[in-house]
This record gives sequence, structure tokens and C-alpha cells, in this order.
Amino acid sequence: MTSRPLSRITKGSGPGLVLAHGAGGGAEANWGALIGPLAEHYSVVAPDYPGSGGTPLEPGPLTLDDLADRLVGAAVEEGHETFDLVGFSLGSAVSVRAAVRHPERVRSLVLIAGVARTGSHIRLLVDSLLEAERLSPELRARFNIPFAFSAEWIDRHSMGELALLTEVMVASTPLGLRRQFELVRTVDVTGDLARITAPTLVISTTEDTLSVPAQHRTFAEGIPGARLLELASGHLVAVERGPELLAALRDFLAEQHR
Repeated sequence: MTSRPLSRITKGSGPGLVLAHGAGGGAEANWGALIGPLAEHYSVVAPDYPGSGGTPLEPGPLTLDDLADRLVGAAVEEGHETFDLVGFSLGSAVSVRAAVRHPERVRSLVLIAGVARTGSHIRLLVDSLLEAERLSPELRARFNIPFAFSAEWIDRHSMGELALLTEVMVASTPLGLRRQFELVRTVDVTGDLARITAPTLVISTTEDTLSVPAQHRTFAEGIPGARLLELASGHLVAVERGPELLAALRDFLAEQHR
């Protein structure tokens, strides 16, 4: 295991449950509302990638292998020899790589709004998001909202509410955003999928314009025995469909521990 530990949120007791966040996010930003409810039955470990949360930004590019090993290392450091692993967005690819590199550790997998292989569609979106760094933080956050949320969800909110959301997004933007999105540009875990032995649930966000449903189906079709659950949501499903997402996680995880 690497000697460079990741900062992390830990809460609860019971079986280990590791949460892997997405690019441009962090443990608190992506998982904050779910950590408390999940910690009622599990010992939650939610690490931050370099440049997110309390993990310092590091020189050089990020790699899936390194993040996967450090994610597993964080769980082991917290006393969990085995654990369930939930990945969101980029965290899904990190989780797949962790399950392949450390199959003896990962009891089960949940992959939410994941990216299995980056093609031209995601590269164009990522390049646009990175170019938006030239804008003011407020304009950049407003630019990102249609990528992060479904049109239906946005239309349910007033411009005043969306202005408050913009402030939250500005405040939660990590220093490591660029390096994390640069990693997204290189993702391809399709060759790993057939090697996964852990029970797997794939949660597809059907209104997602960032990681489109075809990406999620790639996970579901490539991982032996994987199940597919669809939620009508944009990319940030924990915000749009928090109760439904929590229910799906609880049901699947409870099944693994019967």
C-alpha cells in the first residue's frame, strides 16, 4: 500500500462501507447527505482524492491504479479488511479498478452514474468544463449546472434558488478539479469488467447528459451478474433523488449482509 494517506470522513459502526467520490467533488460534497443515514448500519469511510477535502494537491497526473490502491489503503487503515464499495461518476471507475486489484477486500460494488470508457462525447464536455476555468467562479458554476442536473430538476427551481446553488458550487470547488477531470479524459475500465467477482449493482441516471446511460449499461453488461437500476435523474443523483438513492443502497447492502 502507498504511504500517502488520503484524508477521509469516518462515521458509524458495523461492516465497512467505502464511498468513492467523483471528479471535481469530494467526500462531503458528493456524499454528505447520505453519510449519516448510511452510518446508522455501517462504518462509513469516505476518502478525498488529492486536491479535495483535506488531501493536499500533489504534483503530477492522477491515475486510476494509484487512487484505487489509496482508497483501499484508507479502508484498511480504518480497520476494515473487507468492505462494500460505492463509487460515483469517476469514483465508479476507481472502484472497478479497486475491485480488480484487490478482489479479496471488496465484498460488493455499487456503481452510480459511472464512466466506463471516455469517448469523444465526454472529452468534449470535460474540455468545455476546463475551459470554463477562465470565467469567474460564479459564471463557471452557472455554466456547470446544466451538466450536473436534469432539465426537469432545474425547471422546478427559481432563479433565486439556483443562485444559492451557484454559491454552494463555488464554495465546494476543489483545488484538484483540473487534475481529476484530466483523469476522466483517459478512463477506460472496460477491460476490467469481466474480471469482477463481487456482487454489483449499477445505478443509471437516465437524464444524465454528462455520463450518459450507455456508459452505465456498459458496466451492467460487462460485469458478470450485475444488476441495473434506473433512476430518472441528472448526474448529481444524490441531490435530485436522494431518498430513492439511499433506499437503493440500503436494500442492496442489506442483501449482502443477510
